[in-house]
Amino acid sequence: MDDTNSRFDKIEPKIKEDSFLKNKGMGNEVGYYIFDYPPEDELIVRQRIHELKEKINNNDYGFKILEFDLYEMIIQILDSKGYLEKTFKFENDKGREFTRNAIDKVLKLSLDSNLIVNHIIENSEPDSVIFITGVGKVYPLVRSHNILNNLHQQLDNIPVILFFPGQYTGTDLKLFNTLEGSNYYRAFKLVH
Repeated sequence: MDDTNSRFDKIEPKIKEDSFLKNKGMGNEVGYYIFDYPPEDELIVRQRIHELKEKINNNDYGFKILEFDLYEMIIQILDSKGYLEKTFKFENDKGREFTRNAIDKVLKLSLDSNLIVNHIIENSEPDSVIFITGVGKVYPLVRSHNILNNLHQQLDNIPVILFFPGQYTGTDLKLFNTLEGSNYYRAFKLVH
């Protein structure tokens, strides 16, 4: 917990840096970042995100934090399309795998028209920093590296930070520190 808090303390100064806000990572790569943390610190990280958002968004720092919780987006999208109650029934009647595949199709997760990615793009604003949260809450429905890969292809003018309950080695994302890692090479560790 202390390590997570001390690392989180480094986020505010980092996101206020001019180079960060101009969205240029190392070697002028597009600024995609990952803040990884022990899964048992999830509630601490949620609270710290809330506090940081309040501080930044209620003052004049020249930018805003836009948080996109993957779980909340999925619920909102399914509800808006009239599929939320059907999803509950599918899971009860046909099982989790059938339900996961049905949600994948509704959200178009494997297509360029991915509804989660489109929602983030459509609701992004200039002079902002995007926080993507809720990664653990949506597993195994959504894999964070898929969202980042699709988003990376379409959004390159706003810095993006993925809050990841697990470990990011710089090449692998290992959710909950136990699940097999997924290769992802395009993001930088936000802070060490």
